[in-house]
Amino acid sequence: MQEFEELKNAILHCTKCELAKTRQHVIFGEGNMKAHVLIIGEAPGRDEDIQGRPFVGLSGQLLDKILAACGFSRNQQLFINNIVKCRPPGNRTPSPAEASVCMPWLLKQIDLIDPKILILLGATALKYMAGSDYKITRDHGKWINVQNRPAIPVYHPAALLRNPSLKRDAWEDCKRIIDKYCEIVDPEHYSPHYKPRRNTQL
Repeated sequence: MQEFEELKNAILHCTKCELAKTRQHVIFGEGNMKAHVLIIGEAPGRDEDIQGRPFVGLSGQLLDKILAACGFSRNQQLFINNIVKCRPPGNRTPSPAEASVCMPWLLKQIDLIDPKILILLGATALKYMAGSDYKITRDHGKWINVQNRPAIPVYHPAALLRNPSLKRDAWEDCKRIIDKYCEIVDPEHYSPHYKPRRNTQL
């Protein structure tokens, strides 16, 4: 897809904000360019900045385990990226200015990939994609409309590492994602750990 490659080249050479001065890599994103599910996180961390790939540190390893339990993989159903594509120094939260510079890149990716479902990982993704009125602790697991698509905020894997007691809620949210995927994408989708509720109406 030429337009996608042109966008990737533009993003990889972006110098529109101060993060360009401290990054090692721009993290374009990773996955299927025609993915039905787009995952949006906060920002690359140290491991991502070194390797040039999204979600490869401890949070990414946990995310992969969660996705596998759902029956999803990066190269098939998913495309994974972040609100900002360069690592903020010290792994701090991206500033509003940094997010505003980077958001047009993300919106263009959404437009080209045209996913059926958006998954918003954590408070930062929820804030910038849905608005500051939403709160992750209150609204996780609820389907909302973002970019004219069903979107669901869920806890960021880093939050699950800090507070393992959140894992139960996180898995309940994953079940909702599997059900929605079966409803609007693939009614035969298989999860090794959950039997989806399927629409049996004719």
